[in-house]
Amino acid sequence: MPRKLFCELGPAAYRISLCKVRMLRRMRNLLLCRDKIAHTINCTALPVRVYAHKSLIRRTLGEVDMQLQENKAHNLAIAAPRIHGIIIRPGETFSFWSLVGYCSTRKGYREGLTISSGKAIAGVGGGLCQFTNLVHWLALHSPLDITEHHHHDGVDLFPDFGRQVPFGCGTSIHYNNLDYRLTNNTNQAFQLLAWVSDTHLHGELRCETPLPLRWHIAETESYFSRVNGKLYRVNKIERRTVEARTGNTMQREIIRQSNARVMYDESHIPPDKIR
Repeated sequence: MPRKLFCELGPAAYRISLCKVRMLRRMRNLLLCRDKIAHTINCTALPVRVYAHKSLIRRTLGEVDMQLQENKAHNLAIAAPRIHGIIIRPGETFSFWSLVGYCSTRKGYREGLTISSGKAIAGVGGGLCQFTNLVHWLALHSPLDITEHHHHDGVDLFPDFGRQVPFGCGTSIHYNNLDYRLTNNTNQAFQLLAWVSDTHLHGELRCETPLPLRWHIAETESYFSRVNGKLYRVNKIERRTVEARTGNTMQREIIRQSNARVMYDESHIPPDKIR
């Protein structure tokens, strides 16, 4: 039997471990002066729109309580003003948790859906990974460097419901040891705009001058595979870099390969998608 980690010995040990990693993160933020965290907010939009996207807030996710979806909408509405208008200057890094901060009931956050150890549970501030999912999708269509990104690794927790973004483009965050970060290594400033409507979370990435390149993201394959009686979701995601002036493809790269265990009722999967 494998030896348990200290954090697995009980709730008290878990809290001690969590405090430790949060303290270490704060120390790294203070010591790594070269990693300048973006903090300037300017809600006047920069002139060039790089990419825009919106994601549906309330979705049917298997057997998930819809009240958690309502609470997610509430949580996103609290977080959005802390991101809206953030300027990422050359050499600066966007850090989600540095802007949003700790999510507590005192700040108005409610229990929403969170993912822990490959399971969906309720937690205060739950649902904010939809925010970093959106930012990540915008970033993939830009020259910004993704310097910290954690996947919901190894599991497919929810059936598709109006999916617009390929499976595998999601993010996992947990204050503050699992952050989502982008670094601007270009020679111009970028800006994130984010807001919540009645139905969607909206986002735009903008910059100062037109970019010479465009980026296209697509699945190159997608299917479900049964192995030893267990079902897995398999896909590959390709990022294609295109010259804006000519439309010529400059580069192709596989940015993600998924082989995730399906954790929901197979009846939600079209039979022709299973190999």
